[in-house]
Amino acid sequence: MSIIEVKNLRKEYKISEKDVGLIGAIKNVFRPKFRTKTAVDDISFSIAEGEVVGYIGANGAGKSTTIKMLTGILTPTSGEVLINGLVPQKNRVRNNKQIGTVFGQRTQLWWDLPVIESYNLLQNIYEIPKDIFEENLNRFRELLDLDELLKTPVRQLSLGQKMRCEIAAAFLHNPRVVYLDEPTIGLDVMVKEKIREFIKTVNKERKVTVILTTHDMQDIEEVCSRVMFVDYGKVIYDGDLESVKNVLGKTRTVVFKVKSKSEDLYDVIEKSEGLSLLKEAEDTLEIQFNRETVTATQVINIVSPYCEVVDLSIQEVSIETIVKSLYK
Repeated sequence: MSIIEVKNLRKEYKISEKDVGLIGAIKNVFRPKFRTKTAVDDISFSIAEGEVVGYIGANGAGKSTTIKMLTGILTPTSGEVLINGLVPQKNRVRNNKQIGTVFGQRTQLWWDLPVIESYNLLQNIYEIPKDIFEENLNRFRELLDLDELLKTPVRQLSLGQKMRCEIAAAFLHNPRVVYLDEPTIGLDVMVKEKIREFIKTVNKERKVTVILTTHDMQDIEEVCSRVMFVDYGKVIYDGDLESVKNVLGKTRTVVFKVKSKSEDLYDVIEKSEGLSLLKEAEDTLEIQFNRETVTATQVINIVSPYCEVVDLSIQEVSIETIVKSLYK
């Protein structure tokens, strides 16, 4: 059974174009010029109850605009949206009671109040029965380690602490659908892992439908079973995650910061199976490798004897790279 139905969804904006200088300013007063920008272009999809879907793409692809139309914040230029049988823009109050949202670093908590006071206010706003509120709060305190944070004003929390509290707030009223727009942006590894585990646990226990937008492919790999890639306002791929990983998830990149390097290094890279020199600068080497053929540790062991390594990092395939590959 589908809980989200989207048909031919489209969102256009009129953008003012102004000429420069005094004469241009006068012209703009009497003959303003506009151009139309299409942020979401005829998107259609359905999502079943209990699915966790990654909705991903490069910056400006139309992800957040889509989410804002699904939540009722924006009105579509054309097309239809049904969330559990409701049109979000026409049934704002009823729709808001059945959804939860986290929009990046925009807070739904009251800045100067302790976290628990914000939760108490949300209980009243959503009319959450006392027994359900206490049951949910106790469960989320356990899953997200919130005990030490509840009496702290929101403004005194670190980014990671605040985001854990935001995630809990989005699920407090037992929503049917939760939209998570960049929930792990700027967070450290430990906090990201805790949030991922929370999403997986609550989804398994309560069959909450989750739509997740993110630039972190590990969020997608660990949490989502289905992914939709969007680019220039269009969905260019909608399917299971394994198919994408099989085609695009085989390569990683090791970035070496070096002081010096030997000429023999290039021959070694060329002769090593699964390795290729992706990019080079005076103090940087980017070595791409096939993780089915060679491990990151082996790459480091191969390269290190032929250069003086100052620092290194391992990079996942970027969203932009995946989008380009899907077009090909």
